[in-house]
Amino acid sequence: MTADFAPTNLTHHFLIAMPGLKDELFGNSVVFLCEHTPRGAMGLIINKASELTVGELFDKVDLPLRRSELAEQQVLLGGPLQTDRGFVLHPAMGAVQAVGSDETPPAVARALREALAGLESDPESERGAPAPDEAQHKAVPALPSAYAASLKIAGSGLEMTSSRDVLEALSCGAGPAKMLLTLGYASWGEGQLESEIGENSWLTVDADPALIFDTPLAQRYEKAMALLGLQPWMLAPGAGHA
Repeated sequence: MTADFAPTNLTHHFLIAMPGLKDELFGNSVVFLCEHTPRGAMGLIINKASELTVGELFDKVDLPLRRSELAEQQVLLGGPLQTDRGFVLHPAMGAVQAVGSDETPPAVARALREALAGLESDPESERGAPAPDEAQHKAVPALPSAYAASLKIAGSGLEMTSSRDVLEALSCGAGPAKMLLTLGYASWGEGQLESEIGENSWLTVDADPALIFDTPLAQRYEKAMALLGLQPWMLAPGAGHA
């Protein structure tokens, strides 16, 4: 195999642990990168199960779960940081979708409608407007999220939400159609991820949402490898970066 350098921006990519990465949490892991900038990177491990199901987590936070199809879904170990906090990865939930739901609380719906009205009356409003370095690529501002604390993941159609309101929506029987819930997240400081990739700790590949939401947990590592046309046994430790 020949060496390869990581792209400048690995947002919406999978990091796939090389077989030689010996770490209790990161070994044999697949990480979905939610953000990658020159200052560092942040992501969620998507294939390491915690001891909790979604139903059990809702019991712990004193919320009913009126989405029975999610009750037995495993809560994941998203990374070593803030492991007492939940992070929900889900398809983007714009304000129009949220307002259209019968389950949207009236106060939330009213606030979202006001936000939309502001966008319609003032196209240059900062709410939902693209960042200066993105303005030339986006003619229409993105809609605000349905949730209070959501990171829109560039180029993916996904969001990562860390506010309780997404759990409250699920508790009402609403919320995103698909989701992955983790405890904790992973992050890298400036230049750290690039250094680890250069040391052959990680393979990188464009992320596939079907692998995140539709692939059984035990198959995600091999399926992520398959996106590169590889299988784990083909990579001896230290063999190189694909």
